[in-house]
Amino acid sequence: MEMHFATIWEAIADRIGDRPAITHGDVTRTWTEYDDRAARLAEAYAAAGLGPDSKVGLFMYNSNEYMEAQFAAMKLRGVPININYRYIDEELHYLLENSDAEALVFHSSLGDRVASVVDRLPELKLVIEVDDGGAGEVPGSQAYESVIADHPPAARVERAEDDTYMLYTGGTTGMPKGVMYAIGGLTAGLGAAAFPILGLAAPTGADDIVEAAAGTDGSLVSLPCAPLMHGTGLWLGCFIPHLLGSHVVTLTNRSLDPHEVLETIERHRASSVTIVGDSFAKPLLRAIDEGRPDGGSYDLSSVAIMQSSGVMWTSEVKQQLIDRMEQVMLIDAMGSTEGSMGTQITMKGLETETGTFTRSPTTKVFTDDDRLVEPGSDEVGMVAAGGNVPLGYYKDAEKSAKTFRVIDGVRYSFPGDLAKVAADGSLILLGRGSQVINSGGEKIFPEEVEEAVKRVDGVIDCLVVGVDDDTFGQAVTAVASVEPGAVVTEGEIIESVKGELARFKAPKSVVFVDAVPRAPNGKADYGTARDLAMAALG
Repeated sequence: MEMHFATIWEAIADRIGDRPAITHGDVTRTWTEYDDRAARLAEAYAAAGLGPDSKVGLFMYNSNEYMEAQFAAMKLRGVPININYRYIDEELHYLLENSDAEALVFHSSLGDRVASVVDRLPELKLVIEVDDGGAGEVPGSQAYESVIADHPPAARVERAEDDTYMLYTGGTTGMPKGVMYAIGGLTAGLGAAAFPILGLAAPTGADDIVEAAAGTDGSLVSLPCAPLMHGTGLWLGCFIPHLLGSHVVTLTNRSLDPHEVLETIERHRASSVTIVGDSFAKPLLRAIDEGRPDGGSYDLSSVAIMQSSGVMWTSEVKQQLIDRMEQVMLIDAMGSTEGSMGTQITMKGLETETGTFTRSPTTKVFTDDDRLVEPGSDEVGMVAAGGNVPLGYYKDAEKSAKTFRVIDGVRYSFPGDLAKVAADGSLILLGRGSQVINSGGEKIFPEEVEEAVKRVDGVIDCLVVGVDDDTFGQAVTAVASVEPGAVVTEGEIIESVKGELARFKAPKSVVFVDAVPRAPNGKADYGTARDLAMAALG
């Protein structure tokens, strides 16, 4: 059996077909139904002229249909393309054109955006509309449920482990770029990372994964709180759980409603919850303390794992979660779409430090001249992720050559993170190199200052940016939001930071906003934060 998501999920459906596979709201599909509906959709793709390596755009919110349409593309040996549901006309057009999309599946509430670009995309052969209200705005689109009803299930095919899988990433790479993987390596890598955490032997082949999934008792339930259009929600919240035969439950609200999260955990006995660092954890903590609308407490005893990736998740917030859920294991994965670099695990009685991670065996830190940073040397270098390194960026050889490089015969991914290596070999993450602030000749890493600001009582969230300044070159500026009703002053924040860090790292100014700008996946939007700071400071 080939190491391929679609092949493994088909085999799992054959073994545990009556168990629930996906749920959204009140609609649950068993593994048999999940496989059948995806196969019918795959047949519709094929009837429209799609085949191996055809790209299928997914312009949808979290839903059963998102997972079905993705599974269907993989069945065909095609490539599902994640599209940020915040994109409007030109952004949407760029991504569909750049990805060479031949089909598009979209929620009808996003139909006005699709209608504005569809006539400029001659490569599109099939446009399918998932009705979530306001259907019918896109001429020529077909109704999702009709497409499934009108096509028989596609025959299963043999697939190749070197089939392309692609995930589009933005923010850290300029315009969104498709990060390409060999699907066999990605499937194997996710399985190898997840199985030991659950006490299972790392799989040596696809058959091992299927046997392990078939041997579970049906109690594994994954709740991705993050969007499936981003890697954290998709890989941690959907791909890995489905390799384990888990039931994946998605939320109905399209922005974080912490009480819905807690209610869903209780209702479905979720065992694994995927969040996005402090920006999700802090609202969840407040909702836990507020309790149920009827005055009772939420039953969160089913949660065994809470996981996050790619953003700051501070030790203080982790400890507060463990204080309320003593049984939970918190998994903080250091990584990006371009590669996995390390992990921090926090449990009751296990102390951790913010920004310090256990290195993956294949992760190194190199100086600018490609020299290894020695443990305990206090040198700063670029983090290099080895192992299952992406093939490159789709249609961007120049960017690929800069990000994916060979050193001493080994290929690495350089996502742009700066770090030191502690004496014990662990990674001390400093931040993204492109965000380093140069103030008065000193280099300042925003994440370190953000962490200090967020420890001030009443502060919910913070991003720190450099604003052009005649005296300092760049002035350290905090963009912060506070809890409703809280009174927090600029002076209090500045003095508090000076009490924790070197004085030159403290913000020169604090700009208060209703909500700190972040993408739907919780990642920092430094560009918007800088614009807000500059506008406020004149």
